[in-house]
Amino acid sequence: MRFPHRLNREPSSMTDDFSEEQASVLIGTAEKMIEIWNRLSPEKQAALLARFGSEENALAALVTTQLVAPAKP
Repeated sequence: MRFPHRLNREPSSMTDDFSEEQASVLIGTAEKMIEIWNRLSPEKQAALLARFGSEENALAALVTTQLVAPAKP
């Protein structure tokens, strides 16, 4: 049995509704992720796909790296 922790999920109090501001931030983030991906060379894209398995995972790793990187002076 895979992922047994997901079988008996308790109902979540969160909803799937987004405010206009949240939706705007989400869309902006997705656009930035696509921009980042498109700027990468084909070789870098291939290396990231090989390492992370999907474009989404590779982009998440890139964004996370940027978020935790020290601020540039």
